Amino acid sequence: MSTTQSERLRELLEPLVSSQGLDLEEIEVDSVGRKRVLRVVVDSDEGADLDAIADVSRALSAKLDETDAMGEGEYTLEVGTPGAERELAEHRHYVRATDRLVKFQLGDGDELVARIITVDDEGVDVEVPGVKGRRPTARRLAFEDIAKARVQVEFSRKDKKDEKDMKEEEEA
Repeated sequence: MSTTQSERLRELLEPLVSSQGLDLEEIEVDSVGRKRVLRVVVDSDEGADLDAIADVSRALSAKLDETDAMGEGEYTLEVGTPGAERELAEHRHYVRATDRLVKFQLGDGDELVARIITVDDEGVDVEVPGVKGRRPTARRLAFEDIAKARVQVEFSRKDKKDEKDMKEEEEA
């Protein structure tokens, strides 16, 4: 896809996505045989539920149908969210990943897996899990020192809401 088409699509679709209370994270056009697939990734601070995805999908489809942004020929529109192991590229991504475990690739070549505790304009405060019974340690990472960051999937971690509910049950 040419940069020009990508920029045109972003300019066309971003206001519609924003009007639905969502952020336009990514646009990708792939050719699959003779068909093309337009993938639009959206998100928000609260997340995007299925109703929000359906609403924005209908709005984008209608807008694309009334323009020639995708050119002639068939295409499929797919609207979704970034997924569980999203890459963190924007400040808002780090904020949304607060309390999540993240794998950081640092500019000096080191790797670090840590939980994001707080985010500000300069960087993130993280908690590095303790190993073999040791306590977790706090660490500060400046954004300029982070080469890449990706949220990690945790299957056994209890959600803070679950912990709060369990504590309230114990107190009752």
